Amino acid sequence: MLELSKNNKNPFFIAEIGINHNGDVKLAKEMIDMAVECGCNAVKFQKRDLDVVYTQEYLDSERKSPWGSTQREQKAGLEFGQTEYDEIDRYCRKKGILWSASAWDIESQKFLRRYALKFNKVASPMLTHDSFLEEVASEKLHTFISTGMSTNNHIETAIEIFQDANCPFTLLHCVSLYPCPDHSCNLRAIEFLRTRYEVPVGYSGHEAGIYPSLLAVALGATAIERHITLDRTMYGSDQTVSLEKEELKELISRSRNIEGILGSGFKGILEDELPTAKKLRYFENE
Repeated sequence: MLELSKNNKNPFFIAEIGINHNGDVKLAKEMIDMAVECGCNAVKFQKRDLDVVYTQEYLDSERKSPWGSTQREQKAGLEFGQTEYDEIDRYCRKKGILWSASAWDIESQKFLRRYALKFNKVASPMLTHDSFLEEVASEKLHTFISTGMSTNNHIETAIEIFQDANCPFTLLHCVSLYPCPDHSCNLRAIEFLRTRYEVPVGYSGHEAGIYPSLLAVALGATAIERHITLDRTMYGSDQTVSLEKEELKELISRSRNIEGILGSGFKGILEDELPTAKKLRYFENE
């Protein structure tokens, strides 16, 4: 069972590699190394059955990429199969970091069961697919549920499915903009979701930089998911919303200090303040 902090003292950090590996296991390993070095708890990928997720018309449509001139060729070039995931599983075990993948269809979710994963992830586009949610919830693994592009009714239906299955979960506040401007982050939704549904709430961010993610931690996010990349100039639609190594390292380092900065909330003279009070106060009121 995945053990998560009950507060924001040590948020669970998921480094979203997604498809930023560009179909290259060597690049994926380098990003796993980056996540380990920066102090992430887990890395995450994405898994799709192209013929289930997309229409034939769409897959045949034009899209120039390093792998060809159609959407199918581009998406197939970014897709890992069992050989690649076997190696990812081996490498993550060697490096001592958890991994998972967000499936975009039921067959892909079933594919991932061959690995002893500790958590699942529901991507925002899948939030309204009840049969998919039921499949994920049936595994009873702790599941991070992104809530981009969703209404309260969508979220409540998902919550009901996971609670009925007795499957633990964390909601992730998310805004599905790539990149997400700071003024659209709507971080107060973290508190709204936590208060309304009385469940753990984290944050899956697509903003440029780290400031909104740090604020999310300060607002009590128990998990943070951010895309990562070796270089934002690399090919790929998610690269521009991803953190490079130094940004990721700074985000995690600074987030670990937030609980101490917030303090207990008690107001009184701190013991450390006493020498200052003795020096600066000429007298105390009787």
